[in-house]
Amino acid sequence: MQVIIAEDQALLRDGLARLFTDKGHTVAATLGSTDGLIELVAETSPDLVVLDIRMPPSYTDEGATAARLLKAERADLGVLLLSQHIETANAADLVAWPGFGYLLKDRVFEVDEFVEAAERVANGGSALDPKVVTAMVGSRRGGGKIDRLSDRERDVLGLMAEGLTNAGIADRLSLSPRTVEAHVSHLLTKLDIDDTDTAHRRVLAVLSYLNSDRSP
Repeated sequence: MQVIIAEDQALLRDGLARLFTDKGHTVAATLGSTDGLIELVAETSPDLVVLDIRMPPSYTDEGATAARLLKAERADLGVLLLSQHIETANAADLVAWPGFGYLLKDRVFEVDEFVEAAERVANGGSALDPKVVTAMVGSRRGGGKIDRLSDRERDVLGLMAEGLTNAGIADRLSLSPRTVEAHVSHLLTKLDIDDTDTAHRRVLAVLSYLNSDRSP
């Protein structure tokens, strides 16, 4: 996997580069801003671009803006946004793209899970931070179909929304694959979601349903 990293914090930028290199991936370039990023991607054709949401000069949404431009130019490019804070307004529209991820920066310290998420995004999958998923879904109190789920089914749903496969969920929760399959089947039935589509579309279906389920 060939990676480009755009991050204004030098220590984190260098740390990410070493992390990917140590895991056997190639870092094509590192940048301290989004200046020249679009052109560099066109020249090097990376599999994944990792970029901070807030970068110079305004430290507002430069990364998110660049992500939209990159996906518009090359839909198959993996784009992984990193942020210090939850900023769903800057990511809500990007979630609809295959090969997109949004993680909080503290997830970088969970090295194996972070690299797994980055690889999943590079391969066209999704990777959404659990806290981001929670913020997107919002609070659900009484009456909505989400309230039909058991605590374990909610755990499984959260990992589904992160983009994990059933096998990945089983590993994360230390459950057998058959147990996870049963939980997924039950929760999708309760939410009236069809489980016949691809993993990415399943993530979108879950998020779309939860974001529209606003029963009082």
